[in-house]
Amino acid sequence: MDQGACTLELTGTFLSAVAWICTLSATIMSQWLTLSTSLLPTESYELGLWETCVVQELGGMQCRPYNSMLGLPPDIRLARVLMCTAVASGLLGLLLAIPGLHLVNSCQGEGMRGTKRVAKLLGGIFGLVAGVVDLVPVSYVAHLTVQRFFDESVPDVVPRWEFGNALFCGWASGLLHLVAGGLLVVSSLFWQGRPRLMIPPRTHEDGVADLSPKIKSEYV
Repeated sequence: MDQGACTLELTGTFLSAVAWICTLSATIMSQWLTLSTSLLPTESYELGLWETCVVQELGGMQCRPYNSMLGLPPDIRLARVLMCTAVASGLLGLLLAIPGLHLVNSCQGEGMRGTKRVAKLLGGIFGLVAGVVDLVPVSYVAHLTVQRFFDESVPDVVPRWEFGNALFCGWASGLLHLVAGGLLVVSSLFWQGRPRLMIPPRTHEDGVADLSPKIKSEYV
């Protein structure tokens, strides 16, 4: 296999693992949106996909999970479904990419090398899907937050939600998934199987091929 393609697949697999960890972290984090008020400067609020939290200035934190999914806002419900889909797609892509690596000793037969290439290609495709599905809910929630923040119909004294750390983690994971998936797809296109060694038959001085078995002669 070409050395450049081997480097691409290793880099793509490593970035895919990092992207999946970031996607999982963004999904379970409660800091999708944050809010702090001047009336209670010692407290701040965090809004996540699964719970809301109140953070005390002294380090205390109290979280309360949502009672019903149907009662959630549409953007939170959509983000839940898409982020879980991104986590599943990223994990599936990673599990397919690892056996397809050239350095992994699996599917080493002559007829199985194509299987490694297909596995790595599917891993890259699932990584690309995970990146797109990851970026959609994060960008949508950020878009709605910006609209609500600059809504002129709301008085200035009313506190507004702002971006939390989970949004930035989600953007990073989505971009990493796209880069990792692209590297895996490109490396699979550069796949080259090991060439078969063809040993030419021995020939006599007159140019006729010698197909007879070699006979060892011993002299006493």
